[in-house]
Amino acid sequence: MLQNNLKIAFTLLHILYIYPYFITNIILALKRHLIEQLHKWKSNPNRKPLILRGARQVGKTTLVNDFAKTYKHHIYLNLEKKTDNQYFELTDNVNTIIESLLISNNIISKDIGDTLLFIDEIQEQPKAIQLLRYFFEDIPDLHVIAAGSLLEFSLKDVKSFPVGRVEFLYLYPFNFKEYLEAIGHRTGLNELKNIPIRPVAHKTLLSLFNDYAIIGGMPEVVDQFIKYQSVADLSSIYESIWSSYINDSEKYATNTTEKNVIKHIMSTAAFSIDERIKFQNFGNSNYRSREVGEAMRNLHQAKVIQLIYPTTATEVPIIPDLKKSPRLQFLDTGILNHILGISADMLVMEDLSQTYKGAIIPHIITQELISIQVNTSKLPNFWVREKKQASSEVDLVYSIEGKVIPIEIKSGSSGSLKSLHQFIERTNHPYAIRIYAGEFSIQETKTPNGVPYILMNLPYYLGSLIPQYISYFIKNHQLS
Repeated sequence: MLQNNLKIAFTLLHILYIYPYFITNIILALKRHLIEQLHKWKSNPNRKPLILRGARQVGKTTLVNDFAKTYKHHIYLNLEKKTDNQYFELTDNVNTIIESLLISNNIISKDIGDTLLFIDEIQEQPKAIQLLRYFFEDIPDLHVIAAGSLLEFSLKDVKSFPVGRVEFLYLYPFNFKEYLEAIGHRTGLNELKNIPIRPVAHKTLLSLFNDYAIIGGMPEVVDQFIKYQSVADLSSIYESIWSSYINDSEKYATNTTEKNVIKHIMSTAAFSIDERIKFQNFGNSNYRSREVGEAMRNLHQAKVIQLIYPTTATEVPIIPDLKKSPRLQFLDTGILNHILGISADMLVMEDLSQTYKGAIIPHIITQELISIQVNTSKLPNFWVREKKQASSEVDLVYSIEGKVIPIEIKSGSSGSLKSLHQFIERTNHPYAIRIYAGEFSIQETKTPNGVPYILMNLPYYLGSLIPQYISYFIKNHQLS
């Protein structure tokens, strides 16, 4: 027995030493925060077919295939493959489809309640989307997940979308917490559980966040970074991902002109990341507002480049003003850094807030906020007050507990908060947030006009925890 145990121990050590990349892939597969939502869905007796949405290459297939290990049986269909697509082409009867699938996968009918049917790339077969309602109505014991990118463009070909018969979850690139899980930094993750964060963890977490802000959260990129610990080795992966999005642009476009406009936007948009944009003549082009607007909306739906609109609201509800100039938000900050060619320069910077005209940190904090919106595709907003002689702009606003909280993103421990003060003087509460490179703190202060308020200073690495920190803030701090 002892000899056998020693052999097993030696084998495990050998695997850990020789195959660290294999272990890394296991970590990447298991540690998406959306996995918790999938388990809740599985245990719900009233579950509906689930559509997992997100841009290409954010890890949808990997996530569901890993989740499938919790089932006795797993049926995987990729509708980009003709052989899998034929199940839906040959019949409209879901009972016939399932009987065929059970037979071909050697699954007996009594096991259907412990079987996951995963329909990947469902956008390739609009009829499959339409039939999801009948999986819910006719075969409720079967667990069905569908995944796809570019779904918005396929939905127009669906004759009858199964409204009320399906559920949605949204997956985005890794956020900072998921990044820490992927690289196996357990102490950093444990420290993030402390609200408020302990000062002793600040230096380490800020350094880790800087790495994350440089490489971004695309799963393949994070995987490669773990393997080689080199930003220089990531260039070809970024290029491959971005090229695939450019190639996909043909699927977004309905005509040659629109195709050309989309390609122009994708080649120039990164250089407008530091400013609000105008559609007319975008990127020094001769394209008209209508042409650029239509192309932008297509890219927005594909979640490759999205439009973040301002609001003028200082109280709930936050209503985006679609007539005002938006900001651009790329799917992933790492891809953005690669397009701008600034990744190498960022490696030697202590405070990344000055990177590319100060635009990169606000971009990744916005990306962090987007990443935690798993049940909706609603985007955050920024606040504006536009006057001829005194315009103001707050980087982000967040609605919680009946309050609209202003969030400014600044460098260092000081800096002008003029726009935030303008907001505070017009809202119905005293709470404001500054996100910066410094340590966590809360202070009572006043606007230049003497209006008292409470300012919570949050380090960059707490971006995905903003809701939890605001709840803590409001619960534990009131004006004295």
